[in-house]
Amino acid sequence: MSTIRLHPSGRTVECEGGRTVLEALEKGGYALPNNCRAGACGECKVKVVSGQFDQGFVMDMALSQDERRAGFGLMCMAKPLSEEMVIEWGTADAKPKLFPPREQMWFVITDRIQRTARIVELRMRPLGAPMRYWPGQYVMLGDAAAGVPSRSYSVANAPREDGEIVLQITRQDDGTTSKWVHDALRPGSKVTLSGPYGTFIGDTTAHTPVLCLAAGSGLAPILALAEAALRRGYREPVTLMYSGHEPADLYDSGMMAWWEARHRGFRYLATLTGPRPADWSGLHGRIPALLPTLFQDLSAFSVFVAGSPAFVDDCVAAVKALGASAELIHTEGYFPQQQPVTPPSEQLMATRP
Repeated sequence: MSTIRLHPSGRTVECEGGRTVLEALEKGGYALPNNCRAGACGECKVKVVSGQFDQGFVMDMALSQDERRAGFGLMCMAKPLSEEMVIEWGTADAKPKLFPPREQMWFVITDRIQRTARIVELRMRPLGAPMRYWPGQYVMLGDAAAGVPSRSYSVANAPREDGEIVLQITRQDDGTTSKWVHDALRPGSKVTLSGPYGTFIGDTTAHTPVLCLAAGSGLAPILALAEAALRRGYREPVTLMYSGHEPADLYDSGMMAWWEARHRGFRYLATLTGPRPADWSGLHGRIPALLPTLFQDLSAFSVFVAGSPAFVDDCVAAVKALGASAELIHTEGYFPQQQPVTPPSEQLMATRP
């Protein structure tokens, strides 16, 4: 048994013999970005301050010789050899450090899916190194040369080894950028993204039941958060409520069904706010009104809400009325002119050698 100490917070987790540092961190509730879990992608790279460890077999493109000499390691393969191993993780108050945003990264759109009459999904892959981000963050998309202003769009997937970014964008009748996305962008189009931005990532160390509330393309960051949590084996119950006007608005229902079948603790609840169809057997009504019929006490829950500012405000009021704690409520309101929000420098990761 070894102890993993997180610097600079001093928090510790125990690592049983034979387990990797990544496995120990996840068991202790500390999320660490990762993809391949096989020493090939470099996503779980951190600096080891002190202690000995067996790095195992990793690829040089994921961990260069210079990075090894500088003290970095891949935690998906690293196994502690000393009684204590100190690694850089998070801030002094144990909040996760975020990746510094990068400007004008080139991507190619590889697929375009019309999710609803007003929501289009773009799948794109980078021409260079993948963008590193935490689930729940957003990017800026636009084309200044074409007179299209940059607007913020949440990433709808957890980080992946190939760097794919998925955006789900609602057409706004008065929105220059969203109309450009819907009318001009097709598979093969090249675009630039800047990011990541935002802090809609919650407390990655929390051990609480989770309630996610979304409407419209507010589902995007919720999908990324849920995918990441389920992928790393989050043990507490996760409930995702999604609101649409009519059945055609409830996209990604197939993925929700797969998550429910694959993960025992995951539950998906869809509700309609328009006229109730004769063949609809699900919930009916606005989420804020339905919550008291589904939950008696939310004081122990982490709550994530994403959608229009009015939707977010109404949901926050509803969950607070059911006892939800303000520090466990995380929100992402979609403002038409939202500008990029960069966290303080002390919460950003240092650039690696």
